[in-house]
Amino acid sequence: MRIVLALGGNALLERGQPLTAVNQRNNIKKAAKAIATIAQEHQVVIVHGNGPQVGLLIEQNSEYQKNNPAVTAYPMDVLGAETCGMIGYMLQQELYNADRTLNITSMLTQTCVDIDDPAFDDPTKFVGPVYSDEEVKQQSLNNPSAIYKKDGDYFRRVVSSPRPTDIIESTQIEHLLESGNTVIACGGGGIPVFKGDNGILVGVECVIDKDLTAELLAEQIRADLFIILTDGAVYLNYGQENQQAIQCTTPGELANYHFPAGSMGPKIDAVCQFVSQGLGDAAIGALDELEAVIAGESGTRITQGEGMTFYSS
Repeated sequence: MRIVLALGGNALLERGQPLTAVNQRNNIKKAAKAIATIAQEHQVVIVHGNGPQVGLLIEQNSEYQKNNPAVTAYPMDVLGAETCGMIGYMLQQELYNADRTLNITSMLTQTCVDIDDPAFDDPTKFVGPVYSDEEVKQQSLNNPSAIYKKDGDYFRRVVSSPRPTDIIESTQIEHLLESGNTVIACGGGGIPVFKGDNGILVGVECVIDKDLTAELLAEQIRADLFIILTDGAVYLNYGQENQQAIQCTTPGELANYHFPAGSMGPKIDAVCQFVSQGLGDAAIGALDELEAVIAGESGTRITQGEGMTFYSS
């Protein structure tokens, strides 16, 4: 079976953990062990997040610029590519350490966006560290094109988050799978680019939702199963006394409910989009229960048809 795994940020860095190389390595080691278990039986592509890592590079870039003003801020596409190298290296190495019979390849992957996407008119995606009023004034001098908005009592940089329209290297990813590779690709949603005059690729100052890119990749390589790995199953009335964990459902049923845009909403949109294409099923579940998620015994399965079933409490 051909599977696309969207690996959430909590698999790389637990909430509240300092963003150290050691912490990332330890978390990736756990993720790699779970993925290696299924990679022997299935063709697997891993799409990982990179939000905290991009923030780290932005902050390091800013500190470097204080002593070297001539070194202007690096654009988001370049920073994204750097995180793909860092995270891809750790994943690739720990997958090998978990199972030395696996053939593993990390690929820098370019994801196209529409330069006329309305998202560019209203940047909303927070990236990087927080700044005080005085600090944000200095940041604006260092990088005049950057936009900053209030985030609580502080300011943070915001960038656009357009929808992905194409994955440039999807054919190469498919070839790697067919030749027996486990593939790490489209990290952080892919390196954002657009096609300029005569089809020339140009980097874009934005970020792309990792789950939406993973879904598009699943379509383009005709995956049998698309899985978003997060904290666990999808719940109705989450956090309330009458919350229910969904075992199996359909895009039509999920359309009757509202899921928060800041958490489960984009994940629901992505899995429903894939299933609606008629290529295969999708699932949302926990990394440490990956085998059970694939078997339909854990997490939430999204499939064609009708109805919604729940886990018994």
